[in-house]
Amino acid sequence: MSEILWVPPASWAERSHLRALMAAAKGAAASYEDLWKWSVEDLGGFWARVWDDCGVIAAHPYREVLADDRMPGARWFPEAQLNFAENLLRRTDDRIALIGAGEGRDDAAVTYGELRALVGSAQRGLTSMGLQQGDRVAAIVPNCVEAVVLMLACAGMGAIWSSCSPDFGVQGMLDRFAQVRPRLVVAVDGYRYGGALRRLDAKLAAVVEGLPSVDGVVLIDFAGMAPPRLSRPGVAYDELIREPAEPLFRPLEFSHPLYLMFSSGTTGPPKTIVHSAGGTLLQHRKEHRYHVDLHSDGFGDDPEPDVIFWFTTCGWMMWNWLVSALASEVTVVLYDGSPGHPDLGALWRLAERAGVTHFGTSPKFLASSQRAGVRPRDEADLSRLRAVLSTGSPLNPEQFDWLYDAVKADMQVASISGGTDIIGCFAGGAPMLPVRRGELQCRMLGMAVEAWDDEAKAVIGEKGELVCTRPFPSMPTGFWGDDDGSRYRAAYFERHPGVWTHGDYIEIRPEGGVVIYGRSDTTLNPGGVRIGTAEIYRAVETMPEIADSIAVGLPHGGDVEVVLCVQLADDVELDADLSRKVKDTIREANSPRHVPAHIYKVSEIPYTRSGKKVEKAVQSMMTASPVDNREALANPQSLDEYASLHVPHD
Repeated sequence: MSEILWVPPASWAERSHLRALMAAAKGAAASYEDLWKWSVEDLGGFWARVWDDCGVIAAHPYREVLADDRMPGARWFPEAQLNFAENLLRRTDDRIALIGAGEGRDDAAVTYGELRALVGSAQRGLTSMGLQQGDRVAAIVPNCVEAVVLMLACAGMGAIWSSCSPDFGVQGMLDRFAQVRPRLVVAVDGYRYGGALRRLDAKLAAVVEGLPSVDGVVLIDFAGMAPPRLSRPGVAYDELIREPAEPLFRPLEFSHPLYLMFSSGTTGPPKTIVHSAGGTLLQHRKEHRYHVDLHSDGFGDDPEPDVIFWFTTCGWMMWNWLVSALASEVTVVLYDGSPGHPDLGALWRLAERAGVTHFGTSPKFLASSQRAGVRPRDEADLSRLRAVLSTGSPLNPEQFDWLYDAVKADMQVASISGGTDIIGCFAGGAPMLPVRRGELQCRMLGMAVEAWDDEAKAVIGEKGELVCTRPFPSMPTGFWGDDDGSRYRAAYFERHPGVWTHGDYIEIRPEGGVVIYGRSDTTLNPGGVRIGTAEIYRAVETMPEIADSIAVGLPHGGDVEVVLCVQLADDVELDADLSRKVKDTIREANSPRHVPAHIYKVSEIPYTRSGKKVEKAVQSMMTASPVDNREALANPQSLDEYASLHVPHD
């Protein structure tokens, strides 16, 4: 049993939305586990309760919650009509909706009333450019207020939004946007990162030229540069929003497309995942209300609404998730730039300025802060902070320790896990549950998550494949262009027909927590024993000599060898003594099966832009297989040195 690091004060638990939901379950829930079971056994009753509790605004109410419970093919709220943007813009007053921050910019606050007016003006401008319901918009934007305005304007009209961050290369953008044939491109003139101003004119011109479906471009003056010369008509954002107008909230079916999201695509073309307006709204409302516990009317002795921040780009689903918090009538903090500029205390100081109550980040950022000796509690006043949320990769046990020591002793640490595929979470936090070292607190409500062994049997206290046995509203409606649904079925339902197979290797603990061991498609199998890569990382990355690491399995003599590549701390060399120490540390923490056959020093570990290690790409490089789509990586050049590591293989 994992050590309990934090127990929510009784007053916190009693004030939580989750406790109120338990009371409304009418005797069906004496504990969180009971509540979860009810939520996955009575899908109709649970999701109807979410709809009602969250006050979903609908032009046409629902009569039936789930018309068909097949996977794939489930039909949610088939008669309901709603508008995603209307639900996020329900307030019209002077409460702060957004705080826009970033490198080289002063913090800027936008009220709900101002945001609503900006959305109406943007819609008028977009309509004059010919944008219509069902048209696709491709956005090349940083995490800024203008991006939120234009996304909500599109959602209100029924146009479909897709986005990527401006640091993507031309081919990476075209690999994504060319699939959806956008009518309109939205882009900034440049952006700041790490203290440098980066121009986009040549890149933007090449992208627009490579998208023959584009009729026009909206240009956001974000970096104060001269407008680029483009082959399509361009309209300045400031001109687009010049004329005031009331926002349009077109009633749309629950299943109407809202977002086109892209998989990372590190080993092939990115999948274009279609997410519905209703499914996205309901999933995010559930997570924000019951699991994150956002309060619009103050919490305890604090009368101010909650303030939520997540460090993300517009190329990661966490941006979409973050913006949905507007529906909870709280303040959302946006940040564009490097999390380490001018130093690793910058985001914590932003948390103080904005009064952040919920701080979202990644294990990679936390590890960097820890290695640099940063103590956020000494950098900033974090008195309002109630929760640190983390995703992108598993949060290791030592990072839990560091958070409670260096950030704040009295707060919830909620590691969460889900993904772009579901634009939400399978496992995460719950404000009335204890935090156990190295564990996600629970399976999320309404998500029938199980760990299946090799015989497709559910196991507790053992490692297995993450599956979801019942449908949920934020399942994709499909892949764009996959007219017969064959690619969609192959992605999630081929191994276990009728059951969502997510591709994660997990353990569900007897106490209800969840441990993530990494991707199941990169699970190591030496001697036929399944090993999650996260188990190795948890051991080796506690060593002060190791800054980062990545492990892969390579074929050898009819079996699999574990190969470990390590990025060393400054002034450390990989010699025989350190190699022996690494192996001993891994053996002691895990088992002899986990010990790598080879250890190599590398200068950098490759990551996706959303902070995930790319084991499959490293494996491909080390077996002389091509990695075609390097644009998905934050540091694509890092892959090259792996090709020179000569490891025996079949």
